[in-house]
Order: sequence, then structure tokens, then C-alpha cells
Amino acid sequence: MAIFDVIEHPDSRSDEIVYRVPQQGSGEFKFGSQLIVREGQTAVFFRDGKALDVFGPGRYTLTTNNLPLLTGLTGLPFGGRTPFTAEVYFVSMREFTDLKWGTLQPVVFRDKEFGMVRLRAFGTYSMRVADPQLVVQQLVGARGAYTTGLIEDFLRGVIVNEFNDLLGSIQTSMPDLPGQSNELAAAMRNALLDDFRRLGFDLTSFQILAITPPDEVQRSIDERTEMAILGDPGRYMQFEAAKALGNQGDTPALGTAQSGLELGAGLGMGQALANTMRETLAQPARLEQSGTVECPHCHARIPAGSQFCPNCGQSLQPASVVCPKCGTSNPAGAKFCSNCGEKLG
Repeated sequence: MAIFDVIEHPDSRSDEIVYRVPQQGSGEFKFGSQLIVREGQTAVFFRDGKALDVFGPGRYTLTTNNLPLLTGLTGLPFGGRTPFTAEVYFVSMREFTDLKWGTLQPVVFRDKEFGMVRLRAFGTYSMRVADPQLVVQQLVGARGAYTTGLIEDFLRGVIVNEFNDLLGSIQTSMPDLPGQSNELAAAMRNALLDDFRRLGFDLTSFQILAITPPDEVQRSIDERTEMAILGDPGRYMQFEAAKALGNQGDTPALGTAQSGLELGAGLGMGQALANTMRETLAQPARLEQSGTVECPHCHARIPAGSQFCPNCGQSLQPASVVCPKCGTSNPAGAKFCSNCGEKLG
């Protein structure tokens, strides 16, 4: 077992939260040994699973004055230089930034416009150690070192769980969520404070970088946006045809003339498809509005309002009756002239 006269940890990794001296087992320290704690560190002495003392930045000479709990455990023979077994945990007190969180699976959101929508979310957060002794007791145990990577998965689960609860309480629509990112992030931080403090950490900041729907929903939103921008269905079909031909035109095999002909054909096809789509959509409305009538000559069902029968070609205009007195044209079947009152036929 190594005997330590100088206890320090000068170098630490950027993701290192706790470093243990010695890395395994217990070390032998003597009263009179030098303990060096650097800025941004805290040292916690442990023996038999019990915290003896916590030291901030500075240089310390270990005596019964700063480790009084050891007096009854070791006695003071050999002029107070008796070795004692213990472990020292150097805890980094700096802020750990740019830690990542995100939903591994989409979470269900009750959208007030679109109904049930699956959403993904991700972001970053920062934290620092608030209670070094609690961190060592709750998380580190007998590990030689403890890094942010060992706790990020656990914290990600805690964050996503709170995020699900937050989404369930929001009454809004998915397109409005990006505009509420700051309010949602603040609400998340407040909801997570107790969860982090229970482990000995302080959550210093929390950010929501994006809340997005699945790819297929995003494609539908993009198409809806394109149609809203273009407005006319014909222009939309032309745009889609031109875009498809533009993707094919990326290959070197297509010449300029050929690309131009195909582009013209594509635009014509798009216009034709647009006209067909427009007529298809419009015709049921016209039929529903005007209905059909029976031709008085061939008795075929024809569109109401027709001037000639499309089946037999006969005129569908009613015959008129001319007044013999004033010459006014009156509707067929009229008994008196609408101009002079003369009796007709």
C-alpha cells in the first residue's frame, strides 16, 4: 500500500467530475502530509465510507486540527506521524457545459389543430457540482474516476420524462412551439432543479434547440407550404414537373436541347394534369349545383340549362307566340299578350 506525503490532482480531463486518490483500495496518509487543492477543485476525505472533511482550494498540512475525526481512530504514537488509511476524492467545481439531451423515440403531442402528432426534441444543458460530498456518496462510490459520460444517459432519461409531462400540459399547435422555446426551456429548468439537486448538482442552464415532427410529417408540411406559396394548382403541377426534370438533368448524359425539350414536355404535362385535376374537382360541384333535365324530343337525360340536346341536336328553347295586334313575342302557352292584353289563340 502506497504512502502519500503529497496529495494532489494537478491534471483533469474536461469531462471529469471526480478523481479518486488512490484509484483503487485505500491509501496511507500521514499526519503532516501536504494536501494541495487547486482552484476549481474540492477535496473530500473518506474513511470506511464516512466523510471526514471537505477542503476548498489551498495548501493544507494534515493534522488532527483539520481531521479531528481521525483522533479516536488512530491515536497519536510516533510523534503524530502515524499513517492512517483513507481515500481522497478531488471533485471538479467548474461548470460542465454543452451536455446533450434528446428523445430517442418520438413522444406523442396532442396538437389542437392536427390532432395526435409524434415529435422529437433535443437540446443542451449545463450543470456544476453543488454538494461534493453528496455526489461522491450518491454516484461515485469506489470508482477511480467519474465523468459526465457515466451520468448523461441517466440524466437524459430524467429530462425526457419531464419533457413528456410538459408537452402533456401545453395547449397549442406544433407550428407555434418554436416561438415558445425560451418559455418551455425555463419551465423545464424549474421542473428539473430538484432532480439534479437530489444528486448533488445544480442545473445552471437548459436549452431546447429544436422540436421537430417525424420525416413523413415534415414532408407533408413542406408540400402544404409549397402549395400555399404557389397558390394555383396549375403552377404547382408545373413546379413539380420542372423540379423532377431538374433532378434528372443533373446527369451528364442529358444535352441542353434534350433537357429543353423534356422541360417543355414536362411543363405541358404539368399543365394538362393541372387542367384535368381542376376539371375533375370542379365538375362534381357543377353537377351538384345545376343537375339534369329530360330532353322533350328524345327523352335523354341532359345537363340543365342546355340550349340544344347533346343526344338528338334539337333546340331546347321554348317556342314563342306573336301577338296579332301589337306584334309582341310572348312565351309559348301564354293566353294574353303581355304588352296589349290581346287574347292569344
